[in-house]
Amino acid sequence: MMNYSETPFLIEISQEFAKVYPGAYVGILVLEKVMLQSRSSNLETARNEIIRGLQKQFPDLDSLKAHPVIQAYTKYYRKFDKSYHVLGQLRSVIFENRPVPSASPLVEAIFAAELKNMFLTAFHDLETISFPLKIGISSGGETYLTLSGDEKRLKPTDMMVSDQTGVISSVIYGPDKRTRVTPSTSRILIVVYAPDGISRENIISHFTDIESLICSVTPECKRTFQSVFPLG
Repeated sequence: MMNYSETPFLIEISQEFAKVYPGAYVGILVLEKVMLQSRSSNLETARNEIIRGLQKQFPDLDSLKAHPVIQAYTKYYRKFDKSYHVLGQLRSVIFENRPVPSASPLVEAIFAAELKNMFLTAFHDLETISFPLKIGISSGGETYLTLSGDEKRLKPTDMMVSDQTGVISSVIYGPDKRTRVTPSTSRILIVVYAPDGISRENIISHFTDIESLICSVTPECKRTFQSVFPLG
């Protein structure tokens, strides 16, 4: 287990992570003062611009499936006999003109960045997390309650992040219920899982988009931590 104690938040990563998934990364971003209580026309405009840009970029489903980011996630999910759910969301928004599901402004901002960059993004209320965080690979024995309240047993070798209490998210089953954001959330921890084929720079760019979208409607918003693991 590599321990990055020099960071403001204690984060560890297992040695087996790089052995099982060489070239993979987990990015972590912390934003504070992010309370978005009401919808913003700025956020809606930015989201609509993202969707129009995607519709211009991808004339058909085949071109979307051929995108390197989609291919990287599809390859990962195929190991677990699963389909990359963000691809389904993109398909409905780009080709079927379905409206983006209504949610809190904070969730909508992160979802807009997720659509733009196609990265699997989990987010948590920082106040509910017991550090240190541990980035690792599941053994297949771990369980946790998902956002829907269903108890899931992790599939062996899935990427996951846990705290002292338990798993907070995994690639296949997503974020947990215990650390979910609520209307009172003001400090948020964002996790991006990136399989081989996605660069460190891509993750940083995604974080920049998230921060820009959130802070454009909450000027007090500030980043207090950002890193991509393994370091270096």
